[in-house]
Formats: sequence, C-alpha cells, structure tokens
Amino acid sequence: MRPATPGTGVNLDRAPAGTRRIALEQPTQMPSTHLSLNFHVIFSTRDRVPEIAADWRADLHAYLGGCVQGTGGQPLIVGGIADHVHMLMRLRATHCLADVMRHIKAGSSRWVHERQRRPTFAWQDGYAGLTVSPSRIASVYSYIEHQEEHHHKKTFQEEYVWFLRESGIEYDERYVW
Repeated sequence: MRPATPGTGVNLDRAPAGTRRIALEQPTQMPSTHLSLNFHVIFSTRDRVPEIAADWRADLHAYLGGCVQGTGGQPLIVGGIADHVHMLMRLRATHCLADVMRHIKAGSSRWVHERQRRPTFAWQDGYAGLTVSPSRIASVYSYIEHQEEHHHKKTFQEEYVWFLRESGIEYDERYVW
C-alpha cells in the first residue's frame, strides 16, 4: 500500500476503480499580503454642537493624525470645521476600523478635556467609514482640505447624507442624528 500523497491525506491505493490518478503539486505559499485599505471617515461632535474652536482646531487635527499613527495606520489628511471631522487614512490588514475609531475618539476626547479644558466635550457615537480607491485619494484629499469652503454651501447634515447615498449605504434618518 502506498502512503498518502504528501500534503493531501489521500491514499492513492484506495481510490475507487476507474478513478483517474493525477499528480498533485505541492501548494505554493504567497510571500506576503498586498492591500490598499484607504478610508474616509466622518464623525461629528455630540449633537453636532460647534465646539471645535478655530484657535485649537489645527492642534486637534494634528492630534487625531497622531492617534491614527499610534494604531499603526497612516493619516493622509485630517480636516473639518467646528462641528465635525473628516479623516483620510490608510490602515493595515490587521486593523479593525471600529477598534481604530474607538481608540481615536477616546484619545482625542481626553485630549480636548485636558488640553482645552472642555470636560463636557464628546463625539457622536457613530461615524461614516467609506472606502476610497487609490484613483480617488487626491479628490478626497482636496475635499477634506477645503472643508471651510464646502460648508458655505452645504450643512454637515446635508453633506453626511450625501456621502451615505453616494456610497450606497442604507440608513434610517431616525438613527443618523
């Protein structure tokens, strides 16, 4: 009796009559994993209260970028206005977006409480997490970079719902706000 073919667990002598025998190649291993995980994340202050003052907004955005780096991600740009934030970031295969966002929101809330002395500051519970193809990174980057201009024409609520619709995300308006 011949032993099982290495790596298959199949004993060739016990194959049913008339079965064609084929040589099985050893499986090859993929040398590494290659991903493009780019996310555009949008979230607001609790109840969309315009608490992010212009005099410390850039510092908050820098801190948020540092939070992304602290998780092993790569912040591409962070921007926003008084009531919400947009982030464009690259994450690794081992990241879970929900965990990354929990870390970012908790750390930045603590920073606002301590550094800006705003103990009641909080972020909304949820967020929009949209995947971005490499060909769209430049346009999303530009969009985030020009937040002040966009919000002369459109409210945060209008913008947020527009992104959900454009991304094909189903939502119930009762639970968005």
